[in-house]
Amino acid sequence: MKKILQRHNLKPKKHLGQNFLVNEDILKKIIETADIKSTDTIVEVGPGLGVLTESLSQIAQKVISIEIDKNLIPILRAKFSNIKNVEVVEEDALKFEPPDTQYNLVANIPYYITSPLLNHFLQSKNKPETITLLVQHEVAKKICEIEPDMSILALQVALFGKAKYIHKVLPGNFYPAPKVNSAIIHVQLYKPNDPQFIEQELAEKILKLAKRAFSQKRKKLSNTLRDLKDQLLKAGIDPNRRPQTLSIEEWKLLIT
Repeated sequence: MKKILQRHNLKPKKHLGQNFLVNEDILKKIIETADIKSTDTIVEVGPGLGVLTESLSQIAQKVISIEIDKNLIPILRAKFSNIKNVEVVEEDALKFEPPDTQYNLVANIPYYITSPLLNHFLQSKNKPETITLLVQHEVAKKICEIEPDMSILALQVALFGKAKYIHKVLPGNFYPAPKVNSAIIHVQLYKPNDPQFIEQELAEKILKLAKRAFSQKRKKLSNTLRDLKDQLLKAGIDPNRRPQTLSIEEWKLLIT
């Protein structure tokens, strides 16, 4: 990894949150977690030097790798010039339009885009079937531990799928080593015939209301949602509760 960067006179960019994965065992764990089939299309965010991309290409039917760093694009395109099922796209992943066909999202992402990236793909017209991410450990725990203390990010994910904490990843597995632990998470998105499935319009209404309530997380609902006091009482929700204690079913009651 270091030699490749030196050869191209490059260094990991802090402002892009570049921490390249260098442990093959963790790489295998990501692949195993994603449960990729030979017919799958994979959207990969932040391929870096293409280590994960290469492994994905050996299993999936197609891999679309989105990289924002223009200095890495020539390296990636040269590396995969003879591998026909890999498409390297130079673009900001937060502006990327997902394919119309079924796909899975797999990525070792810069920590600072975790929330906006999840929001972008979960709010898109064509959502992924599954999401497998390597993210900051603390954020991974928040996403996967939804009750009785649910963050706005956890709610954002739980409205669309079931998140599962998979594996802790220590800093030494990256170059350069980040200052915090990481973790692999997996999200299985709900399908229309699943009991937990929520229509997009309702999910968006819940999120809009939740953002109001979470804007002052320590405040009681009676303060942040004063105009909904009657709805709170009608739904059997104590106005003295805080937003992080509400379940998805309770949020639904407030909207419907």
